[in-house]
Amino acid sequence: MKKALMFFALGTVLSFLINYFFYSSENIGLDVYYALAFGIAWGVAYYLDTPNFTLPQKLGISFAIMGVLVLIGTLIFSLELAIPSILKFSTVFVAYYLLASFRASKSLRS
Repeated sequence: MKKALMFFALGTVLSFLINYFFYSSENIGLDVYYALAFGIAWGVAYYLDTPNFTLPQKLGISFAIMGVLVLIGTLIFSLELAIPSILKFSTVFVAYYLLASFRASKSLRS
């Protein structure tokens, strides 16, 4: 759990810094929201990267988190601004497991 929180924190900070310095949108709150989506994706992917979770459970949890991200984003901003958060989340989530698939253990944990 500690490493999952570390992945979350590092992913969030790194994503925010890249968005803030290289893309500089006019809305810092939106940058923080997108960075949180990115960090949550790394943290959750790492947390679920264990044989304790079946593939349907991993997919169900990731879809539930995407739903929460859209709900929160819609309440704070708008639906049009909330949709990119799930695109970031799903891209990172898939990238994590794609990288893991190249390893013999099919996990990035070891």
